[in-house]
Amino acid sequence: MSSYKEHSIFALLLACMFFHSPLLIALTIIGANIPDFDHKFKKDNVYKMIILGLIMFISLYILKLPYYIGLIVIFLGVTFYFSEHRSFTHSLFGILILAAAVSLILIWGLQLITTFTIVNEHYMILAVLIVLLGFLFLNKKLLMIFLPIFFICLFIVKAGDFTYIEIVVSLFLGLLSHIVLDSFTSSGIKLFAPLSSKKVYKSFGLIMIFILVILSIMFHASELFKIFEMYIQY
Repeated sequence: MSSYKEHSIFALLLACMFFHSPLLIALTIIGANIPDFDHKFKKDNVYKMIILGLIMFISLYILKLPYYIGLIVIFLGVTFYFSEHRSFTHSLFGILILAAAVSLILIWGLQLITTFTIVNEHYMILAVLIVLLGFLFLNKKLLMIFLPIFFICLFIVKAGDFTYIEIVVSLFLGLLSHIVLDSFTSSGIKLFAPLSSKKVYKSFGLIMIFILVILSIMFHASELFKIFEMYIQY
């Protein structure tokens, strides 16, 4: 059984293959820890998530602000509550829905804060939202490591601009990394749950890693070509 440590390290490696921004790498790591909220021993956290969503919904509704954020949080909590471990939240359909839901929370939250504050640096707002997501989804032990490293990286590496698409992709990559790693376990994963209970195993994981490596090379093709050109000249 893969642990939160293994999922986080694997997600970090994949994130570094595609992103340079600490924000996007952090989102990938958080995404990799989201599916395991379907564990029975995390039910207390699921209850807290539903209650948090209700509070957000009521508060934003009263203030006549976008209350959809609260509804999405409630939706996430309810999804984890009714999901069996390594079923829907560990399927292709599940990670697509989870990526969309968490991305909407971030994007709407970013837009809401930008509208009602004088803070213009979007990366700072996203950094705050990422920290909040960390408290919501990350293991306490992992959080103690994640937060200081995240802030150090933000201080050292200029975060730069980002797009909404990059937010979605980074979260999806983290979620995908989770089911890829779990496919290497003896239990496998139900890739097409709830439509099919058929499980996939190591062969799926190996194929996906191969595809991700190829995509990473294609993504950085122009940079690799420039390095090759410089090497030839010298």
